[in-house]
Order: sequence, then structure tokens, then C-alpha cells
Amino acid sequence: MRENEYDVVVVGAGPVGENAAGYAVAAGLSAALVEDELIGGECSYWACIPSKALLRTPQAVADARRLPGVTADFDPAAVLDRRTAFTADWDDAGQEEWARGAGAAVLRGRGRLTGERTVQVTGHDGTRTTVTARRAVVLATGSVPVTPPVPGLDTVSFWGSREATSAKEVPARLGVLGGGVVGCEMALAFARLGSRVTLFQHGARVLPNAEPVASERVADGLREAGVDLRTDTGLDSVEPAGGDGDAVRLHGGGDVVEVDRLLVATGRRPRSDGLGLDSVGVATTDRGAVPVDDTGLVENGGDWLYAVGDLNGRAPLTHQGKYQARIAAHAIAARAAGRPLDTGPWGADVATADHIAVPQVVFTDPEVAWVGRTADAARAAGLPVRVVDIEIAVAGSSLRADGFSGRAVAVVDTEREVLVGLTFVGPGVADLLHAATVAVVGEVPLRRLWHAVPAFPTLSEVWLRLLEAYRAG
Repeated sequence: MRENEYDVVVVGAGPVGENAAGYAVAAGLSAALVEDELIGGECSYWACIPSKALLRTPQAVADARRLPGVTADFDPAAVLDRRTAFTADWDDAGQEEWARGAGAAVLRGRGRLTGERTVQVTGHDGTRTTVTARRAVVLATGSVPVTPPVPGLDTVSFWGSREATSAKEVPARLGVLGGGVVGCEMALAFARLGSRVTLFQHGARVLPNAEPVASERVADGLREAGVDLRTDTGLDSVEPAGGDGDAVRLHGGGDVVEVDRLLVATGRRPRSDGLGLDSVGVATTDRGAVPVDDTGLVENGGDWLYAVGDLNGRAPLTHQGKYQARIAAHAIAARAAGRPLDTGPWGADVATADHIAVPQVVFTDPEVAWVGRTADAARAAGLPVRVVDIEIAVAGSSLRADGFSGRAVAVVDTEREVLVGLTFVGPGVADLLHAATVAVVGEVPLRRLWHAVPAFPTLSEVWLRLLEAYRAG
């Protein structure tokens, strides 16, 4: 047994854990990162980065073809090669170099709480190291896929999101179970790379947490890309199709579909198993989330245990996890120095945005970008709302593509006359999102937004059209 001591011990070295350690070091604290897989985590190697690399080239070609006089194509093998370059061929040497350069120690192995401020790290060779945190332990272990109880699923080989984004070849026939973000993005990516894709979605619409118009347009876009989209249709059972490969026979909605690969994309849950939470008296939710306050401090976990990112279940997105990590690191540094925390509304030491202003982009065709509450969510929260729903039809959209089709939905709190949610659907709308996020987070009055003049000719002109529509209301 070997013992080490640091001010902050971070379990999990994905982008969220890296942020927590980096900000802790910047505040003058010593920090160690504990990781049993690749430093850089899910986002860097199996999620955000490789998935967008698979989508980007085909999307650029699709965008180019929407302009007159352009003929464009792409090589699927080159797309896979570019994806692999972004993941450094799943080698984290560069990420480890960054971590050490930032001043954090790197401990390879699986971290587990064994008592107050104590983490046991079990290396791949079985060596165990006891690490003590003088100030705080930060848990940033992310999430793992949820496997649905489909009869026969345990008898076949199937992909999760990791296998899909790291695929070395494009299957001729791909089945996708799940119409959330991963299911929709990967269905589109592989359809454009050459797969014949069949997507099964148990519910009535894809992207069920988005505005209905976003779901409708994404569904249309998937079908236009060649995806056989089957809503209100789950899988009743699956079975091996026989032969030497990994082909699977899918039974759903009274039909049978044979595919070469099956991607199961039915959500994720916090990765809290095996963390030793019981050793310090911390319980998780039914889904395995670790409840925290707005500084990231674990409920009933004393004044030293924090949980950030997907693990706490508040807003399972990389950028929100990094935001939480910044907040937690600042809070740890303040508590270590005996400084009072700024925990008032929108204070520097609380993660307020996780409640009401979470931005998200779905990189389908059309793109979907939204922040804050949908109309239904705002009404469910008891807010007095009015919805402005318009086509994106401005000079900037006309110039971007022939036949441009997009939609903007603004949810306005009519008592305060501020925006509480915005959704954009259409080509390139992700670039509109941060302005929307600033408007929602800043609670900018509409009368003041009227004086934020959009540049001509850009997609941003839609802001003026939304305000005009609200005034005319």
C-alpha cells in the first residue's frame, strides 16, 4: 500500500474532471486526477468529438448541394480516418501531458471512496494506492448506457454509442433502437456514410424533450436522408440472424427487419456503481444519481464531497458538467481559504443555469438548438407564457441555401416580458444559440433586446422577426 495526499482528489478525468482539477490548481490547490480508462473521457473518444466528426463532412456536402452549380461528394473512408485523427486513435498521451502540464498529478486506476476524504485507487496491475484529500474529493465519473429489457438482447452482439462512434467500417444495414440525440445523430451519420438504416422509436416522436416542431422537422430530415423511421414502434424481441457475422433479426410492430449491426441508444444513467458511496453514508436516487446542492456539494456528504457532471443527474451535457466543475472548484477554494461563498441569485459560486438555462444542440439535418424551457415545460412550471412561433425567412437564410427551411420558437414570460426559452430548427442554427443563452441567462427585457440590432444579411435577423411578431401579437 502507498499513501499520497493532495488538497483535491478528482475521480474521473473526462472534460468535467479535468476542469475541476485545472481550476483547483489555478486557485493554488494541489490536485490529483484518478482515471481507469482514457484521460479525456467519453466526450473526447466516444461521444461528442467523434460523433460530430462523423457528421461534419457529410453535412458540409449536403449544405453545398443546396447551392446552385455545386456538385460535391465525399469518401466515407476519409470520414472515418478524420474521426480517428480527432480521437488520436484512442491514445490519451496528449491528454495526460496536458494534465501534468496543468499541474495535476495523474493516477491510473479505478477510484473508490473508503472513508472520509479517502480514495483507494486500484491500478490495472492490482496495485492499490490510498489517496487522501485535505480539502475535497470531487466525483466526476460520468454516465454509462442503459440497456433496455428487450427479449433476446443478451443473445446477440450489439453496439452502444462507443462502438458506433469508433466503428472501423460502415455496416450495409444498421438498426437503431432509440430516437433521442444519439439515435438520431448516428442514424443520420451512418445513412449518409452508406448504411441502410432502420430506426425504431418507442414513443410518438423523436427528440421527445424538444419542441414538437423540432421533432417533426428532424423526423422529416431523417426520412429525407433515407432512414426508415418507425415511431410508436419498439422492439418486441431480437435474435441472431444466423451465419458467421453479427447480423441480428429485429421483431417490432409486427414486422421483421434483418440488420448487420444493431445500435442500442436508449439513454444513459449516472456511473455511481462501485464508487464506495456507502462507506461515507451517501445514497443515490433510483437512477443512480448523486444529489448535490448548487455548489456541487453532495447532500449528506459532509463539507468535503462533491459530484459534478452526469453523475449528479442535473444536466447531463459536457458543457454543463464543465460549468459545474468550475463552480465546484471555486467553492472548494473559497471554503479552503475561509472566504464566504457568493450563493445569491446568479452568484459566482452556484450553478444556477442548470435549473433554467441549459443550452443544447442536436447535430441532425436540420440542426436543433435550444436553451431554457420549452413551451410545455414553462407552462408546467406555472409561468404565464406566450409562444411566438415563426418561420426563419430572412435575407440571411435565403442566401445560405436555396429552399432554406427553418423555424424559431420563443417562449416569453408575459409578466416580466423576458425570454425563458428559445428553440431554433434549421441549417446552421447552432450559431444562434449563444445569443439566445445570453438573453435567457441575463433575463434581458424584450424592450432592451429591441435595440440589439442584428447584422444584415445573416440568420441573426430572425431575432428582429421574433420581436416584431411578439409586438404585433
